[in-house]
Amino acid sequence: MVSLLLVQIIPVNSVFGQDKESGFDKSIFYSAMRGNSEDAVNKQLALIKTVNIAEKLAYEGALLMKLAGIVGGAKKKLDLFKDGHKKLESVISKDSLNAELRFLRLMIQEHAPGILGYKGELQNDKLYIKNNFKKLSPVVQEAVTDYSKESKILKPGQL
Repeated sequence: MVSLLLVQIIPVNSVFGQDKESGFDKSIFYSAMRGNSEDAVNKQLALIKTVNIAEKLAYEGALLMKLAGIVGGAKKKLDLFKDGHKKLESVISKDSLNAELRFLRLMIQEHAPGILGYKGELQNDKLYIKNNFKKLSPVVQEAVTDYSKESKILKPGQL
């Protein structure tokens, strides 16, 4: 009886990485973040703008900064990056103990051009992710593990 009750209390999205009500699927989101498809990133941006989830601005910010690395035109790249930076950092400033948000920032920081000056939290984020890896949802753990295989700063053996 107790185990049956626990199953009903645990939200589906925290177990599987999907919010059934909104249609947001973290595995698809992280696939778009991993790749270099402008279309995939734009599809996720369009979806994010329609959902009502707590980390909405963080996901949107990360996608905008990812898109900045894909599109052409210096002004467009810079505008997208600045807009995304503002959104992601505003959410992190309110929820700095969220390891997934720190992972989003780490992914962007590691690939951001040095001229943007967005590498200041790499080591702190790496350490925080490493120390809180087991607290992440399985979908995010998988995204972190996949990312660590190609990362220069976060290695699989550190998780």
